[in-house]
Amino acid sequence: MTDSNKMIINLALFGLTQSGKSSAGHILLGSTDFHCSFAPGSVTKDCSLGHSSHLHGFMRRAGQEVTLQVQVLDTPGCPHSRLSEDHVKQAVQEALARHFGQQGLHLALLVQRADVPLCGEAASSPVCMIQELLGQAWKNYTDILFTHAEKIEEAGDEYLHGASDTLLTLLSSIQHRYIFQYRKGTSLNEQRIKILARLMEFIRENCYQVLTFK
Repeated sequence: MTDSNKMIINLALFGLTQSGKSSAGHILLGSTDFHCSFAPGSVTKDCSLGHSSHLHGFMRRAGQEVTLQVQVLDTPGCPHSRLSEDHVKQAVQEALARHFGQQGLHLALLVQRADVPLCGEAASSPVCMIQELLGQAWKNYTDILFTHAEKIEEAGDEYLHGASDTLLTLLSSIQHRYIFQYRKGTSLNEQRIKILARLMEFIRENCYQVLTFK
């Protein structure tokens, strides 16, 4: 398999404590690389990089089948119940440079529970961290992944009609790029393929460009 027949996409997960970042990472990878559990405080304390197996023939590019591999950086929640915001920010900055410094980052995924309103000062912390770490181009490389979407009664687009001004403003800033993750009704593999296909649409819109870090 030549390099032209293989593509690696690099993703980083950001979000509040208990937003479902690590669980979302498991779906993206098709494995359980990250520790996750329901807890009264933050579970993820360190940045961790997970690698998926190869997805053969996932897509076609220039008339050829392309094998896809996914790399996902899981990060601590922000704000964190035990770590300071500066500590988390420094750890994520170092992890981005270490893992994606040369390869580059394709997308930052802001993981947000669909059943929890995005409002208040604490809710803006992950967005502020993305802005600081990704720089001026953050709007072009950020998407929202709504977890626990099976808990909302409305269909995805209808749900957003009643969203907070904070969320609507954020969606407008990132060109309304978002995905809903449902844990019921379809298998995890079906969810994974749907989400990855949608992410590839966003990556193509960016002409496969990446953000690099020093």
